[in-house]
Amino acid sequence: MTDLLKPNLALLCRIASIAVHADELTSPDGHDFDRDAIRSLLADPEVADWLKKMGKAALIPVKRKAA
Repeated sequence: MTDLLKPNLALLCRIASIAVHADELTSPDGHDFDRDAIRSLLADPEVADWLKKMGKAALIPVKRKAA
């Protein structure tokens, strides 16, 4: 189980990858590859669990619509 405020290095790398792909996706040269990579990373069980915990702790924005 990941410590909410001390994520392990592998989780930090996946979260950072989401940020880089989001930046690329919103750039003028954005590509569908970036969207697919973001979706894949968000589906990762450890990423999803960490985001859920962050939400319960009110440390991230609430989604406009529940998925």
